[in-house]
Amino acid sequence: MRIGVMIGPEKGDTTRKLDRMLRDIAWAELVGIETAWIPQIPTDFDALITVAAMGQATRRIEIGTAVVPLQAQHPVALARQALSAHAAAGGRLALGVGPSHHWIVRDMLGLPYEKPGGYTRDYLEVLNASLRGPGPVDVTNDSFTVHNPTDLAPVAPLPVLLAALGPVMLRIAGEQADGTVLWMADERAIAEHVVPKIGKAAADAGRPAPRIVAGLPVCLCTPGEVDEARARANRILGEAEVSPNYQRLLEQGDARNIGDLCIAGDQATIVAGLRRYADAGATDVSVRLLPIGDNRDELVASKRRTREMIAEVARELR
Repeated sequence: MRIGVMIGPEKGDTTRKLDRMLRDIAWAELVGIETAWIPQIPTDFDALITVAAMGQATRRIEIGTAVVPLQAQHPVALARQALSAHAAAGGRLALGVGPSHHWIVRDMLGLPYEKPGGYTRDYLEVLNASLRGPGPVDVTNDSFTVHNPTDLAPVAPLPVLLAALGPVMLRIAGEQADGTVLWMADERAIAEHVVPKIGKAAADAGRPAPRIVAGLPVCLCTPGEVDEARARANRILGEAEVSPNYQRLLEQGDARNIGDLCIAGDQATIVAGLRRYADAGATDVSVRLLPIGDNRDELVASKRRTREMIAEVARELR
């Protein structure tokens, strides 16, 4: 199983965010982390432009998006942007995309959020055709009528991963994508829900076994601080739980909130937790470093301890 880390913008001075993210990915590459996952936060930097900047500052590490919402742009435009970022990164992009959630698409962007499964299937048909260039992109389906030439081609194989939580999306991911990027999925949900459905769809479509990326908060702490870590995870990451998509995914496993999913404790506990995800069928883990503390200095020190431990664990589990 490959161990990756999430690197993304956080609240604070806009002028300092990019420098911080570039320092973070330079660290990840230096210590041998295999993938950095860049979230597309609705209120912050564009993930693919960030990938391009990070690609210019690194040489080896894979850089993935987790994930770009489909409804915000036409699939031809997304393909053009992805191919550009992929080239800037020397062929190291893993393009994570997804239909997002009603509270982003409908409530924030004012766009329709009807039949997201059918829209995603149609979108991927155009996106995949556009990523295969150069040449004409001629696709007609229920959502798009596209006749668009392109001179661009991927500089290296460009995996497309679909955020897929329910049965319909998992089937689409198996049929049309190279895998899935998950959030709010515990070991049982992956083993009994995700892996069988996406694996069967991929096999039926004659595609290779899919990549399954599990996003997880992780905190290195003492046994007495585990409850604090879980409470902090619920406090700062729990807003996503209001989504019906995530609620239905939680029902497939044993966790009831993001705190339950947090892997917290000493290094042996964290290694054991990550191994359970590998045994469940996850091919990758995207670690969301979760610091604890009562002030900024304590939070910074906690995050540094956790990420140093993750670098060591990544070498152990490789």
